[in-house]
Amino acid sequence: MVRNWLIGLVCLLAIIGLGSSLIQQPGALLKQVLIAAILICACYFIYRIWSSKRPNAKDKREFLKAARRSKKRLKNRHATTSTHSQALKKPIRKKSQANLTVIEGKKGKKKNRAIY
Repeated sequence: MVRNWLIGLVCLLAIIGLGSSLIQQPGALLKQVLIAAILICACYFIYRIWSSKRPNAKDKREFLKAARRSKKRLKNRHATTSTHSQALKKPIRKKSQANLTVIEGKKGKKKNRAIY
């Protein structure tokens, strides 16, 4: 509860500060916003470059290469088995001619059970 009030107070003070900066020095505010945006972009690109040079990237490439080989092998296996399976397929079974009937009973009557 107290945390929500603190967050609201900080947001209110930030809005008041931005408003006063916009009224008194709009050029300085624009300059600060541009500098902040440039710094955020620079940090983002540095992080992207750093994360791509991790040793896990090599493992990921090897995994993707192995996955491609596996898919290719499975595709070849399915291609060879499909030609054999067509020759070895059993004929489609015909529907059974058995005439099944439903025996009428006391379906609607509930059993009298003791309640514990």
